[in-house]
Amino acid sequence: MKKQTIWILTVLMAFTFIGLLCIQIFYMKNIVGIRYEQFSQGVKQSLFAVAQKLEQDETTYFLEDQVSLIESQSIYAQRAGSALPSQEGVKVSFSTSTGLQADLTIKGDASEITKIQTGGPLMSQHFRKMQDVYRDHFLYQRGVLDDVILNIIATASDRPISERADSALVRKYLRAQLDTLGIDAPFEYAVVNRSGVVQYRSEGFRQDSDKESAFSQTLFPRDPSSQLYFLKVYFPTMKDFIFKSISFMVPAFAFTFILLIIFVYTIIVAFRQKKLTEMKNDFINNMTHEFKTPISGISLAGQMLNDPDIRKSPAMLQQISQVINDETKRLRFQVEKVLQMSLFDRQKATLKIEEIDANLVVYNIVNTFKLKVEKYGGHIIANLDAMNALVDVDEMHFTNVIFNLLDNAVKYRSEERPLQLIVGSRDLPNDQLEITITDNGIGIRRDDVKKIFDKFYRVSTGNRHDVKGFGLGLAYVKKMVTELGGTITCESELNIGTKFIILLPLSKN
Repeated sequence: MKKQTIWILTVLMAFTFIGLLCIQIFYMKNIVGIRYEQFSQGVKQSLFAVAQKLEQDETTYFLEDQVSLIESQSIYAQRAGSALPSQEGVKVSFSTSTGLQADLTIKGDASEITKIQTGGPLMSQHFRKMQDVYRDHFLYQRGVLDDVILNIIATASDRPISERADSALVRKYLRAQLDTLGIDAPFEYAVVNRSGVVQYRSEGFRQDSDKESAFSQTLFPRDPSSQLYFLKVYFPTMKDFIFKSISFMVPAFAFTFILLIIFVYTIIVAFRQKKLTEMKNDFINNMTHEFKTPISGISLAGQMLNDPDIRKSPAMLQQISQVINDETKRLRFQVEKVLQMSLFDRQKATLKIEEIDANLVVYNIVNTFKLKVEKYGGHIIANLDAMNALVDVDEMHFTNVIFNLLDNAVKYRSEERPLQLIVGSRDLPNDQLEITITDNGIGIRRDDVKKIFDKFYRVSTGNRHDVKGFGLGLAYVKKMVTELGGTITCESELNIGTKFIILLPLSKN
């Protein structure tokens, strides 16, 4: 897949996910707004109902306070010289012309009742008088009720608010109203006057509560404006209550987030695979070039051996033999590099672990490498100061690790100064051996230092075309050091030099 195609798919998927997230966020925001409006309306309705209930309770209080006075008085007692009416009265039974039966109880003055009981032609006159009596009684009772209402209006606001709106009663009414509307969120409340001074409050009520979570209702709104009180209610868990109602959206966001992670991971893998493919292509090109050179040399030497004149010259035969030998070694070395790549496809390399003296092995490698370093006008120094250098390693792979690091130091030497290599070892606490390889080469940029141990990764060498490789050397070094139970780090500064530090555990024996 082309890199441009991957980018197009990435952009399209990114817009798709952004659109999906925006829709979900917009939808959730609308739901939260609707739920908040429903909650607010329910609370306001409950507060209004509580205020009405308190007004009804106050009216009942005044009516009960004066009911005995109302019952003890009668319209006849208001007239001068009238006697108190009979409380039981007289019961009259009669039937209509159609055969219907009815009972009538008449209450009033005893003498008048006696007249009605005697019957006679005066019955209709007595009924008319009774109608007048009941009309007067109704008008009186209405007047008494008007007096009671005026009394409530005039004196009710003088009662303490704690008596008019009892704290326990307010909580009871408010809880009942909220439960009726399905609002089971906990609340705190207080009653304050017009100036905001708290008259009483519940234990958890706060004056500085969130405005969105606080609601207010006027109590007894018909009181004088200077004596108004307000019921304030605060819901500390209102947001949790609202979001709890939309908890069904959480799985949708979770799944979208998981899909986003998978998408990002897939894109990263795609780019890595693309980069790996490019590296493998470079590797094949480099490998072909590296193999072609020694093969061409061997082929040319073989053709020269077919010449009878050359076969007659021992010197020429010796030179051709040396060329074949050198090119064969070079070809074998390249084949070894390719075989090393197979190690990266295994979870565990097959190692032949044995106890060796790291100082001795490193010293022999340095002596072998000295001629190659001196060929380029440089020198190599071995400062093997470790007193205990016994480690459990695979000697072949350990030798390859040191050789690869020294070979890289020669390849990436600076043309401006003579090559200088320092190989050292020293003892460390916790039974560890440190081996360092320091050079004064071209160095490595800081961004590249993090990637030099990656498979197929090659640091750009600018205009230098004499450096060939597969990008496997340092990856092989990293893998083998790790397999041997150690660690390797790199410190480098561009145009100054590079230092590799290997830490290996000492032999347990």
